[in-house]
Order: sequence, then C-alpha cells, then structure tokens
Amino acid sequence: MIPIHEVVFLSRLQFALTALYHFLFVPLTLGLTVMLAIMESVYVMTKKTIWRDMTKFWGILLGINFAMGVATGITMEFQFGTNWAYFSRYVGDIFGAPLAIEGLMAFFLEATFVGLFFFGWDRLSRVGHLTVTWLLALGTNFSAMWILIANGWMQHPVGAYFNFHTMRMEVKNFADVIFNPVAQAKFVHTISAGYITGAVFVLAISAYFLIRNRHQELAKRSMVIAASFGLAAALSVVVLGDESGYLTGVNQHMKIAAMESMWHTEKAPASFTLFGIPDMKQHKTLYAVHIPYMLGLIATRSFNTPLPGIDNLVTEAKGRIRDGLKAYSALKILEKNANDKAAQAELRRHQMNLGYALLLKRYTKDPLTANTAQINAAANSTIPNVPVLFWAFRIMVACGFFFILLFTTAFLLTSLRKFDKKWFLYAALFSLPLPWIAIELGWVVAEYGRQPWIIDGVLPTFLGTSSTNPTELFISLGGFILFYTVLAIVEMFLMVKYVKIGPSISPETKLELNHEGR
Repeated sequence: MIPIHEVVFLSRLQFALTALYHFLFVPLTLGLTVMLAIMESVYVMTKKTIWRDMTKFWGILLGINFAMGVATGITMEFQFGTNWAYFSRYVGDIFGAPLAIEGLMAFFLEATFVGLFFFGWDRLSRVGHLTVTWLLALGTNFSAMWILIANGWMQHPVGAYFNFHTMRMEVKNFADVIFNPVAQAKFVHTISAGYITGAVFVLAISAYFLIRNRHQELAKRSMVIAASFGLAAALSVVVLGDESGYLTGVNQHMKIAAMESMWHTEKAPASFTLFGIPDMKQHKTLYAVHIPYMLGLIATRSFNTPLPGIDNLVTEAKGRIRDGLKAYSALKILEKNANDKAAQAELRRHQMNLGYALLLKRYTKDPLTANTAQINAAANSTIPNVPVLFWAFRIMVACGFFFILLFTTAFLLTSLRKFDKKWFLYAALFSLPLPWIAIELGWVVAEYGRQPWIIDGVLPTFLGTSSTNPTELFISLGGFILFYTVLAIVEMFLMVKYVKIGPSISPETKLELNHEGR
C-alpha cells in the first residue's frame, strides 16, 4: 500500500485553512451590503438624515470587513496554480472561466462601487448614491455566484466531457455549467446564510448600544431592519437548505449517508437521526433518536425511494472501479494509437467510471494490476469522515433553527416597540459568533463530505496536487496562518474600536430627534 503523500495532506490543509479564514469575512459583506441598501433606501424615501447616519456607520464596519475579505481571497485563487497544478490543468477549461469572471467582478466591479459608496456622499445626488449602494450589493452577490458556480461544478460536474486527445476535461455546454442546479442551490443557500450573518451582526451591536444606553434611536431603527431582514433570511435558509438536501440526495449519495451515519439502506422513506453517536468500528449509530420518514422526504421527496447506506455504496463503488478499469485500459491503448476505433468505443461505454479506476493510483502505480484487496481499499476510501460530517451538520441545523427563534422574537418585540427587554438584548449580543460557526460548519459538510474527490466522481483529490515538496508547503502554510491570524486580529481590533466610537450623528439628525422628542 502506498501511503498518502505529505504533499496531499499539506495542500489540503493549506487550502482548507485559507478558505475558512476567507469565509470569516465574505458572509458579513454579503449581508451588510444589502442591509446598507435598505437603510439608504429609507433615507432617500423619508429624507430623514438619521438613516443616512446609520448607513454611514454600518458602512464603516463594512469597509473594514471588505478590505480583509479581499486580502484573504486573493491567495485562494493563486493556490489553484501553486498547489493544485494537475487539477488546474485537468479541469481548467471549465473551472477557470467562472473563477476569471468572479475575479473581474470582485476586483473591478465591487471595488469601483465600494469607492463610490465611501467617497460619493457629497459628490452624488441622493438617488445617485443609492443606486451605487444597490449596485454594490448586487455586485457582491453576483461575485459570490460565480465562485459558487465553480464550486457547484466540483460537486456535480455537468456540461463537460473528457477529451482523450488532450487528457483533460473540456466544456461541452457552458450554459449547463452556469445553470447547474447544485450550483444555483448552493448560491441562494450561501447568500441567505450571509444575510443572516449581517442581520445578527447588526442586531447584536444594536443590542450592545441599547444595553449601554448609547445611540438609542439609531440602535432601535437598526434593530428593526435587522429583525425583519434576518427573519426573512432565516426562513429562506431552511427552505433553501431543504433544496440543497434534495439535490445532495440525488447526486451525492455517500455524502448524505455519511451525514446521517447511515451504514445500511433503510426501508423508504428513511428516518432522520436527530441524535446519536456514530460507531465506525461496528458500522452503526449508538443511542440513536430518529424522526420517522423525515430524511427520505427531504432527500428524495417521495415515500418509496430508498436511500442507500454506506456499506451498500462501498459495494457499488467496487463495481464502478472494475467498470472504470475498462475505460482506463482503453485509454492506455489510445495513448499509443488515438485512432483505435474499438478503444474509443470502449472508452465511451465506461468513461463515466474512469474516476473510480483512478482511485487505485493511491494504492498501486498501475491500476490495471490492482488486486482484490487494493480494489476493496479504494472502494472504502470513498467513505468520508462520518463523525465529523454527522456532528457538523447537526450543529449547523441547530443554529439555523435558533436563528428563526431569535429573529421571530426580535420581530415581535420591535413591532411592539419593546426595546428594553434585557434578557433579549443579552441573548442577541451573545448570539454574535453563531452565524460564523454555522457557516464554517456548512463549508465543512459541503467540502469535506465530497472527499475523496476534488471533482466528484471524476478526479480524486490526491491526484490534483502540484509537484511541490513538504518543506515548501510547511513554510507557506506557516506564513498563511501567521498572516491571516494577524488580519483577523486587526479586523477584530478595528471593529471593536469603531463600535465603541459609535456613529457620528450629524447636526441635522440632532434637530430631527429633538423635533420628534417634542
């Protein structure tokens, strides 16, 4: 058995850490830009300057977060070339296009509107500046769409084919790549999660101001916006999460089975495990508490479609590996004679399982010489880390339902103008880290659950790396951790500093508030 090379582990660790760091900043940007646009819309409609002051204050916090997001995002795209060269070569024709568009939107469109937002207050009309703010919100969201199209293709590769002449995946239908249902579901689910993050952020800081008896009027208005916007986003996340669950049940059976620690195929419709302890040795879930029918209805939307268990999927993988070996054998023939019609036909018949044959390269240099033990090992490698996925998914879902409760309570209290409930204000304040916990765990479920594939069913992760050495990766990994940690500390320091300073209230706003007080 050939062990996993250190390069693979370190490359995966480096990309995971940089992605997790980057995703600390992205969701807040997604949520705050839309909320700023809503606040400024109220200002333009009512001409009350307190709404302009609110937009400027939350805009400062957005600017800090946006700068950190850009700084952490640049390195991620470069890593595809530095650490994942074979992956970039193998699927670059498909993967590169949405990444390029995302880069253009992020560093040109977004950056332009960010500049206009901050420096255009006294240079643009009210409606002109509002237009800029909405374009900033739209640009930020569309930028996220393209990276999620690329990621969605990794989860569910469509609109492409394997060209044996170039030994690469190439675009067959770019529209299929863009409108990939998995990518679209990921997009709306992710931005809704970002909206929750922005809403909790505004709600928590507004609660802080009310607890400290500072900036009361601004805090109350901000809380009203956060409550209604957050409730809509929280409800959307549950609905859109259901759609993601259904598509995962259709396209990624192993991920669903691992998330549920479901080792054996259950009678349809399968039950959902509310709580349990996955036992990897005995292939079962200890102390399991089930909700009947729920998983089957979410993942299949039917009463009679079974969901295969992990053991059944491993057996299926063995068959797919053996079938893929036929495609691999035909490919070796075509390397010597690209005009061999019989080999071309053989490749077409079996190429959908070629990726499974490539799993054997982890265990033998030549997959065609693989024995039964190696095939079994390759099939078992398709099982992701079950306990990690099991608990990550449940904590994420628990956070989601908590947000519904939090924002429902906030909506009711703000509707009744009851801003003085200390128990709720402290609950809102201490809820601040929860959106980031939920989002990071969602990323773990989506990406870790795809393993051992970098392109699901097409290219194993261990084959996608560059020809680097562990020393280089250790140095760059240490540098990234240090640099990103410094950025995170700087962000926290600046956020706390400007929250403590609070909003700058204009003389016009003071007159408005005095008039309202009278």
